[in-house]
Amino acid sequence: MNTRFILTLVVTGLLNACGGESQTQSFPDMAGTTGETVLERGPNNGRLLRDGSFVLELAIFETGVPPEFRAWATEQGRPIDPEQIDLGVQLTRLGNRIDAIGFRSQDGFLRGDTVIYEPHSFIVTVDASHAGQSYHWEYESFEGRTRIGADMARAFGLSTELAGPAVLDEVITVYGTIAPNADRVREVSARFEGAIESVEVAVGESVRQGQPLARIESNESLQVYSIAAPIDGIVTERVANAGEQTSGRRLFTIVDMTSVWAELAIFPADRARVRSGANATIMPATGGPAVHGPISYVSQLAGANQAVTARVVLDNADGAWPLGTYVTAEIAVAEYEVPLAVKRGGLQSFRDFTVVYAQVGEEYEVRMLELGRQAGEWVEVLGGLEPGTRYVTENSYVLKADVEKSGASHDH
Repeated sequence: MNTRFILTLVVTGLLNACGGESQTQSFPDMAGTTGETVLERGPNNGRLLRDGSFVLELAIFETGVPPEFRAWATEQGRPIDPEQIDLGVQLTRLGNRIDAIGFRSQDGFLRGDTVIYEPHSFIVTVDASHAGQSYHWEYESFEGRTRIGADMARAFGLSTELAGPAVLDEVITVYGTIAPNADRVREVSARFEGAIESVEVAVGESVRQGQPLARIESNESLQVYSIAAPIDGIVTERVANAGEQTSGRRLFTIVDMTSVWAELAIFPADRARVRSGANATIMPATGGPAVHGPISYVSQLAGANQAVTARVVLDNADGAWPLGTYVTAEIAVAEYEVPLAVKRGGLQSFRDFTVVYAQVGEEYEVRMLELGRQAGEWVEVLGGLEPGTRYVTENSYVLKADVEKSGASHDH
């Protein structure tokens, strides 16, 4: 059974075992952190913060502008002039990173002076004063965050790395077939012309060096002699039958299959970019393990389809590459270093974003990414992640499942 499928079953079972509707705990030592509190909403769809008759509505506004805090206040149900209110908000993010936000009056509300970058996941501390009275609130507003103990993280196979620079190989995808290695092909003819008395092998048969292939009666001496296999290999051609004359022609072809060629078609658009020595990854068209090797040769002659042939020599001691097999190949044509990249295996979807899960201690939280070039296992990161961030590279779907179960949504 697929390992990922097994883990998914375990996660689902543990999640479900702890009660279908709870938003505060999924299973022991692996908890979503959004809480069960039902938010009281104000007329601007913001969170209502109450202290006696003083009510502050605080909302993240992101229609037509980058996300920012806006606030409205009332006293005994009557609006308060925002000029009469001092307001400050502090956001404590994962890892104790703090954003301090000031406010100024604008058009009947208080407008924050700082863009609230993603993820909108933090402890919110609010301090306000009005008419000589001070007010204070603190609440959690988490999204895309969960907690997993170290033992359980190991059990689920969570692997992490530090985000940093990487070397990306730009590749092109080409197609081809497996052909004999011409250095391992032998054509067998009769040493002395004569009549073919008997043939000992058939096409497709494996032979050993020195094994008899046919018996010939010499036309001159009338003596009978044997033609032997010059190498170990497979008989791929037999044009000899008993009773025929040898007539100076090729009678057998034997191919040593322990080494073969992957012959790849390079079309004009890519011809100038493919060089001898370039790294290539060869994959069977029918599926199976890929192998890696350098381009050993690029033809200077184009075929009828205008493609030239690039060749990769493959070890075939295990017989994994039958002649004529179709293959797909990726050839590295350029290499470039990027200042920040993550492994493709760590990527997950969250809302409308592609994310990785950053780790701080036993807590994990989404980081919304702006992505650039992709090559092999690496994806360039243009924004949304700080260099040096530890992030999950393998089995991050476990975190995605817990976040979705816990309901850690975009809720302010």
